Amino acid sequence: MGSSRESVRGVALFDTAIGRCGVAWGEAGLIAVTLPAGTDAATLALLDHHLHDRRDDPRPPDARRDRARRAPGEALVAGASAPGAVLSAEVARATSRMARLLDGARDDLADVRVDLSGVPAFHRRVYEVTREISPGATLTYGEVAARLGAPGAAQAVGRALGRNPVPIVVPCHRVLASGGAMHGFSAPGGIETKRRMLVIEGALAPAPPTLF
Repeated sequence: MGSSRESVRGVALFDTAIGRCGVAWGEAGLIAVTLPAGTDAATLALLDHHLHDRRDDPRPPDARRDRARRAPGEALVAGASAPGAVLSAEVARATSRMARLLDGARDDLADVRVDLSGVPAFHRRVYEVTREISPGATLTYGEVAARLGAPGAAQAVGRALGRNPVPIVVPCHRVLASGGAMHGFSAPGGIETKRRMLVIEGALAPAPPTLF
């Protein structure tokens, strides 16, 4: 279940309608995705945190964040672990599709490969169910738990989604509290980011305009 320290092939930033997101990949697919954290440095730092948490990445921070450059797909490749690494066609397609989704395209990203090695088995099951939620639809934590055959495990589902390493691809923003309430969202921007993503996908109506 574990993975080697050399599994991370590179990290990149890519532009979307909600800001610049981050992605890390390896031979087996996407390892981590981060939503915009305000600045490129903050997004890379958050991505770096996820990589260190999941992969025990041995590279020092400077090595992980240096050598930013443009690559195919208009992504910014930063600190790729393999010398001269650039976005593969597969990763470039994945970032392009994520960007289109966040611009309103109806793409469930179901065939985008993700590497969940090292992720607890229950979490992986939660992510599998969550990936089945189409853009424009939502489930509650309790409904996800029921689909897992674990009624009463809504809180455990919430904890698993709070540690989701690949948001957007595993659309944790589509899972709500009972009654459709939006409680804590661990990604940058919190509930407002979640609300914005759901509005883009058509699951929520836009907020009415204010007079001022």
